[in-house]
Amino acid sequence: MSATTILGLTGAVVIMVVLFEMLRRHRLREKYAVIWFVIAVSAIVVAVVPGVLFGLADLVGVKVPSNLLFFLASLLLLGLTLQHSHELGRLEERCRTLAEEVGLLRLDFEQSQTESQKAQQADGEPVEDGSE
Repeated sequence: MSATTILGLTGAVVIMVVLFEMLRRHRLREKYAVIWFVIAVSAIVVAVVPGVLFGLADLVGVKVPSNLLFFLASLLLLGLTLQHSHELGRLEERCRTLAEEVGLLRLDFEQSQTESQKAQQADGEPVEDGSE
């Protein structure tokens, strides 16, 4: 085995071990685990059978297979970045909506407390301010 094959296999095995450990500890969601699993399997295939990368480079018309690998990695990173940006925007919107709902509920609660205190004062009952 060449040093490149050993390095590729080592990297793929490390990705797999970290992936399963993160899944086991619930630090990674399953939808992301699938992406990383595909990346690890692809790294294993390219490390064990480098002819696949050479054949794919010939098929696409790229002269240097490593250039194709870097291009595909760049596309993958771009895709992951776009996905995370989309989810971040969704989560920010949801967080804003939840903050508004909490504010409205707090206002409603404070108004009902004030109305309750006014009703108790009108009835001549002692008012509890809840500051015990």
